[in-house]
Amino acid sequence: MLALVFVNVVINYLDRTNLAVAASALSKELQLGPQELGYIFSAFGWSYALLQIPGGLIADRVAPRVLYAFCLITWSLATLCQAFVRGFASLFSLRLATGAFEAPSYPINNRVVTSWFPDHERASAISLYVSGQFIGLAFLTPVLVTVQYYAGWKGLFIGTGLVGIVWGLVWYLFYRDPLDHKTVNQAELDYIEEGGGLISRKQAGPAQASAWSWHNVKQVFSSRTLWGVYIGQFAVNATLWFFLTWFPTYLVQYRGLDFIKSGYLASVPFLAACAGLLLSGFVSDYLVKTGTSVSVARKTPIIAGLLLSVSIIGANYTNDTTMIIFFMALAFFGSGMALISWVFVSILSPKHLIGLTGGVFNFMGNLASIVVPIVIGYLAKEGNFNPALVFIGTLGFVGACSYIFLVGKAERVVIREK
Repeated sequence: MLALVFVNVVINYLDRTNLAVAASALSKELQLGPQELGYIFSAFGWSYALLQIPGGLIADRVAPRVLYAFCLITWSLATLCQAFVRGFASLFSLRLATGAFEAPSYPINNRVVTSWFPDHERASAISLYVSGQFIGLAFLTPVLVTVQYYAGWKGLFIGTGLVGIVWGLVWYLFYRDPLDHKTVNQAELDYIEEGGGLISRKQAGPAQASAWSWHNVKQVFSSRTLWGVYIGQFAVNATLWFFLTWFPTYLVQYRGLDFIKSGYLASVPFLAACAGLLLSGFVSDYLVKTGTSVSVARKTPIIAGLLLSVSIIGANYTNDTTMIIFFMALAFFGSGMALISWVFVSILSPKHLIGLTGGVFNFMGNLASIVVPIVIGYLAKEGNFNPALVFIGTLGFVGACSYIFLVGKAERVVIREK
């Protein structure tokens, strides 16, 4: 089941980042300047972020098998249609559609992991499926660059769209929840349940059916601890969305690298991020198993990672390609470490509001997918990318401070009665 989610994440991020690979050629053909390109990069984030709370609520009500299949097929159709755009408006609209249909994906991921894994294995499980975004991009970015080189940017969108449509059918055929899986025995169900896994939606409590209420929404937004992880997630995603949008353009247009060469060099930071993510997840779970407090075990890798992400600013002080990639890889390694932050949704969420809390968490974090591409477009419009990297590094530092000073003891938030 985790392998299926892993592939979902790979495809999810292929369809987020194919535009970054296509951007140089596409912007020339459609005559898009840096500011227009920034808005195009951000279009996915507008709908994706704004629909996180509805997406989380839907993830609480619709079976992952059905909902994920629907999302995969629809966002992949929107991706395929991007091959036929004629200008800014049509491309912006289709990126909005892609973001809208991807919106429930991470709340679904969190629901699947919460159902299939006990608490002490959850950070490892999260790090493994989230690593799909980096492993896939590290090994497939050169493939995407090669596809575009031979088939053009239109062929790139058609190819990635078709892959997602086919995989949506595969997911529907093979995914099952624990209680519905024919090969899961009672001992496995007991192991998951005794370890804190929610194998049945009924375990979430009687309020599950009415998770949406202004009272519940107010509680999810009023917790200081939750605000700490919301701000931290915005900072984590700021670095991530630089790499998912502007990074290839930065290498080609602002550092003068060859397009094909940039495709291979761009894979290095993604591999580093994957290494950081896996290291963080397994170290965090190891610390929990050896008796370290959950707060220390979960927060330490995230804080260290966010502080490491500040190193992206170092690329401003060198013209050597090797050192540029080194600073980029080090920063993304740190960002990868911090991406186990999804474990805090499982730890902190009220039991009957896991989907809602996950939606709010992802909404706040993915505001970065709107803000960062646009701000970078304005900061870099005069041909100088240095201020943009300072902006990204500063957000990483703010995120670390948020976890240090706002996130207190890691324990489930209790909803106060009306």
